[in-house]
Amino acid sequence: MDSMYVFLQHYWWFLVSLLGALLVFLLFVQGGQTFLHTLGRDGAERAMLVNALGKRWGLTFTTLVTFGGAFFASFPLFYSTSFGGAFWVWVAILICFVLQAVAYEYRAMPKNVLGQKTFDIFLYINGFLGTFLLGTAVGTFFTGSDFTVNRMALTEFNQPIISAWGNGWHGLEALLDYRNVLLGLAVCFLARVLGLLYYINAINDEAIATRARYYLRLNAVPFLAFFLAFVVSIMLSQGFAVDGESGLVSLVKYKYLSNLVEMPIVLVLFVVGVLSVLWGIAIALFSRCTSCFWASNRRGIWFSGFGTVCTVLSLFLLAG
Repeated sequence: MDSMYVFLQHYWWFLVSLLGALLVFLLFVQGGQTFLHTLGRDGAERAMLVNALGKRWGLTFTTLVTFGGAFFASFPLFYSTSFGGAFWVWVAILICFVLQAVAYEYRAMPKNVLGQKTFDIFLYINGFLGTFLLGTAVGTFFTGSDFTVNRMALTEFNQPIISAWGNGWHGLEALLDYRNVLLGLAVCFLARVLGLLYYINAINDEAIATRARYYLRLNAVPFLAFFLAFVVSIMLSQGFAVDGESGLVSLVKYKYLSNLVEMPIVLVLFVVGVLSVLWGIAIALFSRCTSCFWASNRRGIWFSGFGTVCTVLSLFLLAG
């Protein structure tokens, strides 16, 4: 295989992986939305929460679109197969994010027909369902999907379609694999954890910070449980390997564990990322310092955010 082609494949996959990692970090906006009526006990407090998130929500939406666009530019066959074949799950994700955009645009408008509570429900749908579906869809990068590719179909005049989805569920079958569900739940709770850490950092209100730390304890545990279960499950399961000469794809036992061992830089990136996420959570919960850089109880989002990018990037590199 041409060395330049291989280099470009690796180069583009790294860019896509980096965008995916940044997208998962930016889901703190979605996670924060799920606490509007939990942390905010009155209209003034909820307004503070929404204003803190309102400055950032566009970044998540833009990164999601760029993530999909990068797939289109670098791996068009993958893009057409996944986004065209598994359209139900991707359409559901896009609807969730469109609801978010509509909610931020019209939520605070006076005399809006639907009422503020309706738009708050839109934000909850985006925060819970959007993050879960996104994590579930990304899980298929490890567990695989049911599709076929026939390049010779390009010669067929009537129907030159080279890829086709293998069932009528069109992506929703991803919910039947427990590993995808584990990742979806892990991403959902990670978004909530990052959202709480962001509130602690962005809002100078002791009452909100105290409540945020309380809910941080409740959400950090399920996040760690689901994430650990997902990592263990993929490390001990079969993975997809491609023969460089023939291009044949086959299942290999412990494939992702082997990838992790064979790529020490990715292993270090993964370990550093996980430790950074844990450190950010720990200092937010247990540190008494408010000004020291490495242990400030308000700067947990800095460390957990950096750790999220490193961890997700390493997982994407394992899959690719």
